Amino acid sequence: MLNGFRLQSFLRCGVYSVILVVTALLSGCQSGLWNQPYSTQQIESPTLFSSFSSPPKHLDPVVSYSSNEASILGQIYEPPLQYHYLKRPYELEPLTLTTMPKIRYLDAGGNPVTDESAAVYSEYHLTLKPGIRFQPHPAFVTTTSGEQKYANLSDAQLEKIHEISDFNETATRELEASDYVYAIKRMALRQNHSPILDTMNHYIVGLKDFSDTVSSACQSEMDGTTSFKQHFFDLNRFQIKGVQVVDKYNFTIRINGRYPQFKYWLAMNFFAPIAWEVDRFYKQPGLVEKNLTLDTSPVGTGPYMLAENNPNKRMRLLANPNFHKEYYPESGLAEGADPALLQDAGKRLPLVKEVIYSLEKENVPSWNKFLQGYYDASGVSSDSFDQAVAVTASGGMQLTDEMKQKDIQFLNVIQPTIMYLGFNMADPVVGGYSEKQRKLRQALSIAINYEEYISIFLNGRGVAAQGPIPPGIFGYSEGEEGINPYISEWHNGVLQRKSMVAAKKLLAEAGYPDGRQPDGSALTLYFDTPATGPDSKSMLNWYRKQFEKLGIQLVIRATDYNRFQDKVRGAKAQMFVWGWNADYPDPENFLFLLYGGNAVINTNGSGINSANYDNPEFNRLFERIKTMDNTPERLRLIKEMVQIAQKDAPWVWGFYPKSLALYHGWYHNVWPNPLANNTIKYKRVDFETRLEKQKEWNQPVMWPLLILFLVVFGSIYPLVRAYRSRQGSVVLTNKSTEGEA
Repeated sequence: MLNGFRLQSFLRCGVYSVILVVTALLSGCQSGLWNQPYSTQQIESPTLFSSFSSPPKHLDPVVSYSSNEASILGQIYEPPLQYHYLKRPYELEPLTLTTMPKIRYLDAGGNPVTDESAAVYSEYHLTLKPGIRFQPHPAFVTTTSGEQKYANLSDAQLEKIHEISDFNETATRELEASDYVYAIKRMALRQNHSPILDTMNHYIVGLKDFSDTVSSACQSEMDGTTSFKQHFFDLNRFQIKGVQVVDKYNFTIRINGRYPQFKYWLAMNFFAPIAWEVDRFYKQPGLVEKNLTLDTSPVGTGPYMLAENNPNKRMRLLANPNFHKEYYPESGLAEGADPALLQDAGKRLPLVKEVIYSLEKENVPSWNKFLQGYYDASGVSSDSFDQAVAVTASGGMQLTDEMKQKDIQFLNVIQPTIMYLGFNMADPVVGGYSEKQRKLRQALSIAINYEEYISIFLNGRGVAAQGPIPPGIFGYSEGEEGINPYISEWHNGVLQRKSMVAAKKLLAEAGYPDGRQPDGSALTLYFDTPATGPDSKSMLNWYRKQFEKLGIQLVIRATDYNRFQDKVRGAKAQMFVWGWNADYPDPENFLFLLYGGNAVINTNGSGINSANYDNPEFNRLFERIKTMDNTPERLRLIKEMVQIAQKDAPWVWGFYPKSLALYHGWYHNVWPNPLANNTIKYKRVDFETRLEKQKEWNQPVMWPLLILFLVVFGSIYPLVRAYRSRQGSVVLTNKSTEGEA
């Protein structure tokens, strides 16, 4: 009887479980959000939902120089200047300053001069708006005596700390001029590995001497007994000759000569303020061991603060409760722009109160979640292009009917960006400046057909590059005037890539006929890449085929992005694909990628010239054009520089990408501004409409569950009947036996 009882209980539980599951699902059907990945509070509030594909390596503004990092940092930190969100051409405006920096031109003795061409120095005077405050943070909590409360955490205190939110108290303080000066001092400390230090050493008066002094003193203090990450070096003890704090709200930066582009640097995160208390707080060994550092937990004055940093799952920004008063632009709408961009004119920023970035390593899941309404905006991969975009007979692009029915919008603009395949010019095979080495690179530049790449992998969303300067930047030449004569030809008004016959001829002249080395073996080259996902397989195979056209074997060495960066910056990669987004709208911002003084091998890995290109004539011309205004003479010199680089071919010039971004109709104030990283504060989300659409697009399909219920019930019911019948027979038999007895 015990076994029978167990069977009966099991059968009943099976039926009840199915009924309960179906009932629960049916009751959940009322919301229509069974697959909702966010909390009710998040979806019913002005929250922006987005994604990221590669975790940021650095969130310390003095170190960070990648676009995926800037998209986070731009929301948290505030350099002195920013780009006006709507205006075209791009225009700088004050961010934390009362006005644009005032510039004085000085002679060698520091006396003002009226003739700018005679200036030995340029001095920028910056005045801060009063009342700007840092986000709440434990680093600012002080004792009654004014000391940092959490500057010397005990082991007992550290046991309870796993993230910054675990601290019981937070505080803030006002932004001061000294915080901007302290940021420049951190840039100068070699141990921080700022990628722009060697560039700024040429400009900021006294920065190089200061850098040498503090870097040496810091190394002496550590004396090999501790790591730099766990050692607070007090930079307040030292002063930079050309950077002076005038008072609480004023400071000056003096640079050598004239450098009109310096104002653009003041809109970059490298010049964002850093509170010395925060620097000291994060140098505690116990926090470093828990990976709580300035590199993972930034502290700024911007519209958002980083509330969660889980790079393997999610990153979350919350509106900074201490954010100063800033308002949506009331004017400056570019010609032809949608007037709806001024609907929020005059409203206090930020308009979105929370931002959630979810990790998406593959394109398909990300795209599907966008179509479900769970991401507010999306790029368009090759896999989803035909579903999203229809190409017109004239080659233009428009949304498909499916997208229009969902009220999806899109933007399509050529980015001030170049993607390129770089050769390591320090490599003995693909590098060097002899005629044969140039011809090898020129042959490869012809064979790697980026027009084909754009067609296959980008669905036409790009323009094959002829040189380092993209469209829209001074110095870019269109049509026949702008062709690269070493890889292209102009026929009947059309740009054409040179034939493979020409490429093979160059390869033979380089000493590798049919891709063979002098000993008869195939030439083997190595290509480093962070492209490791399944979506990258076809792209990597395409690169192999480009080299095979010349008889060259290509070995692909794939790794994660952080390791890839380390290899390139250590000059250990033979070939690699990388890109550059404009930091500011000036050709110097692209030409300095090829300036020898910025080569990684000349800067201990901190330079931005990843190809290690170092041509003396190119360098000489760069030194001239970098401080010039945009005159005909500057244009002539830039063209000469481009011709030198085209001949040397340190890059396969790649392409200028077209940005195609899709966004839902409930996502407002979307406007392309690739030079600005702090644009989320302008965006607005109609979360009520979004929730309605999510319910409409994610209605559950019920009939499979009903069929499942019937199948399970149909399978269990005969067993129940058989069991009951058997039990009935046993009872009758027992009664019959008792009667006979």
